[in-house]
Amino acid sequence: MNNGMYKISSNKKIAKDVYKMVLLGDTSAITASGQFVNIKLDGFYLRRPISICDYDSDTITLIYKVVGQGTESMSHLVLGTRVDVLVGLGNGYDTSKSGDSPLLIGGGVGVPPMFNLCKRLLDEGKKPSVILGFNTKDEVFYEDEFKQLGVDVFVTTVDGSHGTKGFVTDAFDKIGNYTYFYTCGPLPMFKAVYNSTKTSGQFSFEERMGCGFGACMGCTCKTKYGNKRICKDGPVLEKEEILW
Repeated sequence: MNNGMYKISSNKKIAKDVYKMVLLGDTSAITASGQFVNIKLDGFYLRRPISICDYDSDTITLIYKVVGQGTESMSHLVLGTRVDVLVGLGNGYDTSKSGDSPLLIGGGVGVPPMFNLCKRLLDEGKKPSVILGFNTKDEVFYEDEFKQLGVDVFVTTVDGSHGTKGFVTDAFDKIGNYTYFYTCGPLPMFKAVYNSTKTSGQFSFEERMGCGFGACMGCTCKTKYGNKRICKDGPVLEKEEILW
């Protein structure tokens, strides 16, 4: 984990209530897809945990949804602003278990961590397929970016305004055989994915966090193997250890 000041080089709206922010700074603490950052905002006591969408040697791409006062404040940060960020938090996804044809399932703001994961799996010679789930067409983002990677992408919307009507599980019949799965999204989606998938897989959980690095114990959850801190021991948990 690194703690430093990062400069905002971009912060723009890309879908309904959804923003893309690019930070300039040290990315050496990021070691796996699915890790997150924790951003300190002026006027707010707790930092805001945001999953990492993508990164390179000196930039971090974050995609976040405005859902409260903290993220509303983030959406107004201007280019050149320097922000205090904890980087390289969480365990991230383990790609060694993916097999040759993994399935990536992202729902809403659970879509961003799937992007770097998809790139990493492609770099490893794997052939991933992707399902992206949203409520409506206005909320869809990164469909084209995934397609530009050369993978099969299936989009679902609850109201049927774009792609397949329904939930992410309603696109499962469009997917051939897959060897493993990775997912991030809301809890109801997780339960549906858990019950509908035919292989093992990894879930990246979203929880309210106090510190973001395991000290406060505020995001502790029960698993089949004992208590785990989502921020430190997660956010990625394996299917076999999850208790609903």
